[in-house]
Amino acid sequence: MELPGLAFAVLMFICFHVSVDGYPNGKVREACTSMVPCHGSSPKLSPEHVITVNKTEFKPGDSVEVQLSGPDFEGFFIQARDAEDLDSPAVGSFVLVDRRRSQLLTCGHTMNSAVSHTSKAKKKVVKVYWIAPGDAPKRVRFLATVVKKYKIFWVKIPGPVVSQPNAPFSTTPLYTASEAVSTSHSVSYLTKPFNASGCGNTKFCLRNPSNCDPESSSCFFLSFHQERRSVLIEMSGPSEGYLAFALSYDRWMGDDDAYLCINEDHHVSVSTAYLKGRSPPVLDSKNALEDVSWRLVDGVLQCSFRRNISLPTYKGRFNMNASYYIFLADGEASEGGPIYKHHRQPLITNGMYNVTGIPQDIGGSRSPRLIKAHGALMFVAWISTVSIGVVVARFFKPVWSHSFLFGKELWFQVHRMLMLTTVMLTSISFVLPFIYRGGWSKQAGFHPYLGCTVMALTIFQPLMAGFRPSPHAPRRQLFNWFHWSIGTTARILAVVTMFLGMDLPALDLPDPWGTYTMIGFVAWHVGTDVLLEIHSYCLIRKVELIEDDRVQILQSLTSAEAEGNLFKQIVLTIYVCGNIIFLIAFLAAIKQV
Repeated sequence: MELPGLAFAVLMFICFHVSVDGYPNGKVREACTSMVPCHGSSPKLSPEHVITVNKTEFKPGDSVEVQLSGPDFEGFFIQARDAEDLDSPAVGSFVLVDRRRSQLLTCGHTMNSAVSHTSKAKKKVVKVYWIAPGDAPKRVRFLATVVKKYKIFWVKIPGPVVSQPNAPFSTTPLYTASEAVSTSHSVSYLTKPFNASGCGNTKFCLRNPSNCDPESSSCFFLSFHQERRSVLIEMSGPSEGYLAFALSYDRWMGDDDAYLCINEDHHVSVSTAYLKGRSPPVLDSKNALEDVSWRLVDGVLQCSFRRNISLPTYKGRFNMNASYYIFLADGEASEGGPIYKHHRQPLITNGMYNVTGIPQDIGGSRSPRLIKAHGALMFVAWISTVSIGVVVARFFKPVWSHSFLFGKELWFQVHRMLMLTTVMLTSISFVLPFIYRGGWSKQAGFHPYLGCTVMALTIFQPLMAGFRPSPHAPRRQLFNWFHWSIGTTARILAVVTMFLGMDLPALDLPDPWGTYTMIGFVAWHVGTDVLLEIHSYCLIRKVELIEDDRVQILQSLTSAEAEGNLFKQIVLTIYVCGNIIFLIAFLAAIKQV
C-alpha cells in the first residue's frame, strides 16, 4: 500500500538517522505505519512464512491465538488492522506467550497494539494472543513483517481475516500472499547480455565510454525503449555492488527520481528511490516497476524493468515524457548493510534529454567541463610554463646574457613571459571550481586549502618582483633568497595539490596511471635540474683548471663556454619536449573522463 506523504517523509528521515545495525532489540516503533524496516534494501517476493489463527470469528473482548511460523528468522513485527483499510492504524492489543522472544509495542494511541522480537536469536515459531477491542472493525486482518537477515525480509505478509458475527460481505478483494510489499510484479533471469542494436533508431541510449559495446565488461550502458504508454529500461555495467541512474532537473544530486539495481548476495534487487540532497537514497517500500529481470556474469551487473511513462499516484516518480539530465552511477554494497556512496563521479549527460522523444545514442562525462578546464589549465601552468621558466632563469643567464629582446636580456624576457602566463592561467583556473560549485566545496578535503595557498603565493611572486632592488643594491641578495624560497614553495605545494586533485571524484583521473604519470613528471624535472647543476659544477671546475695552467686561457675559456652553452641548449630542448609529452598525456586523460 502506498504510504501517506507525511508518514513516508517522517519514516525515511528516521531511517537514515538510525544505526545501520537496524533494530536488533525489536524496538521498531518508527515503522509502526509502514511496517518497513530501515535496512536500506527492498522487500523480497513470495513470503516463506505464514500467519495462522485458532478462530475466524470474534466478539469484542475475545482472545484470538495468532501464530507466525516458517524457516529460521531473526526479527518480526505483527499488527492487526482493519481488513477494509490496511493503511489504517493498528487495532486491538496483544498478550505475550513467551517474553524471551517477543515484546509488546505501542503504535499510535493504542497500548500493546504490536508485537516484535527481543533479539536477533533465530526462531521458527512465535505465538501471541490478540484481544479484540470494543470498537473493533467488522473485519480484521493480521499482518507481519519478517526479517530473515538484515537485507532479506518481507513486509506486510498477509494473514487470515477474522470477522465479527454477521459481518457484511467484504467489497474489498482479498489480500493474497503474492500482494506482500515487493520490488516488482514479476522477476526473471536474463539469459544474454544487452546489445546496442536500435540505439539512436528505436531506443534512446547512454554509453560510457562513448559507443562502447554493452557486451563488453568495461561498458556502462543505459537504454530506454518506449512501448505505447510504458518504457522498457535496460542498465548494465561492471559492478560488484550496485548500478543506479537518476533523472534530474539540474546537474546536482538531490530531489531526483532514482532507480537502483543492487547485488545482494548474488541476487539482484531492483528498486525505485528518491534522492534528497546528498543523503543516501530513500528506497521506496512500494514501486511501480514491472517485468524485472537481472543477470550477474563475470563482474557485470545487468537489469531491466518497465515502468509507465506517467505515474501520478507514485510520489517522487517523474513523468518520462519530459527532459532531464541523466545520472549513471555505480558503487559498492555490503552484505548486511546499506549501499555506499558511489566511489567516483557519476556519469552525467551534457544536456537535458527526453528519453521518450527522438531516439539518440549519446555519451556523457564523469567530470564537469569547468572542472576539466580547471585541471587542464593547472597542468599547463605548473607542468610547462613554470617548470621551463625556472630552468631558464636558473641555468640560462650566462647562455643568453648577450642576447636581448625589447631592450632586456633574452633569458629575463622569456622567464618573465612564462611566469606571467602562469599567473594568468592559475588565476583563471582558480575561479572555475567556485563557479561550478557556487561556493566552497566541503567534500574536496585539503585540495581547496592548498589551492588557495598556491594562488596567494602565485600572486605575491610578481608583486614582489615588481619591487626588486637593483642588481648591486645591498638588499638584492635578500630579495633573491625570498624570491627563490616563495617560488619553490609554490611549486612544491602545486604538485601536492595536483596529486590530491587527481583523485577527487569530480575529476578522478585513471588510477594508478595518473599518479604514476605525475611521479614521472616530478622525477623528470628533478633529474633535469640535477643534470644541469652537475654540468654547471663541472664547467666551473674546468674553467678553474684552465686558469691555473695559464695556457691559452682565452681560447680555452671560449671553447669551454661554447661547449657548455650547447649542452644546456640540447638539454633544454629535450626537457621542453618531455614536458610537452607529459602535458599531452594529462590532457588526454582529462578528455577521457
